[in-house]
Amino acid sequence: MEKLEEYIPIVKFIASMMGENCEVLLHDVRNPENSIVAIENGHISGRRVGGVLTDLVLKIVHNKEYQNQDFIANYVVVAKDNRICQSSSLLIRDENREIIGALCVNIDITALLATKRFLSEFIKIKPPKELKNMLSIKAGSRSSDEDIGETNGEENEILEHLLETSGDVVELLIGKVLNKVTIPVERMSQDEKIQAVRELNELGLFLFKGGVSELAKRLKVSDTTVYRYLHKIKDEEKKG
Repeated sequence: MEKLEEYIPIVKFIASMMGENCEVLLHDVRNPENSIVAIENGHISGRRVGGVLTDLVLKIVHNKEYQNQDFIANYVVVAKDNRICQSSSLLIRDENREIIGALCVNIDITALLATKRFLSEFIKIKPPKELKNMLSIKAGSRSSDEDIGETNGEENEILEHLLETSGDVVELLIGKVLNKVTIPVERMSQDEKIQAVRELNELGLFLFKGGVSELAKRLKVSDTTVYRYLHKIKDEEKKG
């Protein structure tokens, strides 16, 4: 915790600099059910100190693809009341390069997106190439083939949901996996249910109290059966 405490003044500094539309918080990933150790402008997500870890940070901690990354920048987040945030997270590591925390910055851009849509209603033309080039030079960083008021046309994936309780996180994670299943749960084979447990284990579901029971309820099996599936998965991982 000592290392993380060094970042608390930075949380306050960034929030003071960016203003009330910028939520800044510090997570201790070693305590997923009470991970938030500092937060400023929590009205954006409705969270407070003692709140839970997010689905993205859980994924980062459990997914090897993030092992060599120091930060993740400019991803899409859905916050309280469906507010849209542009977010970035700095990963904090200990002396062994293990992730122990995350400094997260969530900028509420809901009003900006509405303004962009409003302005785009008045722009009905694609400018001539010469005008595009002039605008590109003036803007400095804009691509010359980018339409005025438009992005690159790619739809950004929602990477993170800012939730208030561990129950919310459990429900979200289970939904992420089971919503991909195209058949009723009653018709899922044992192998398909084990695969669901495997994916949810990778997402960090079982770090939360009640995760096993809620999944058992959704799969229509007993808690004991879910634990048996988990033991089977861990045995397979040990065998390589």
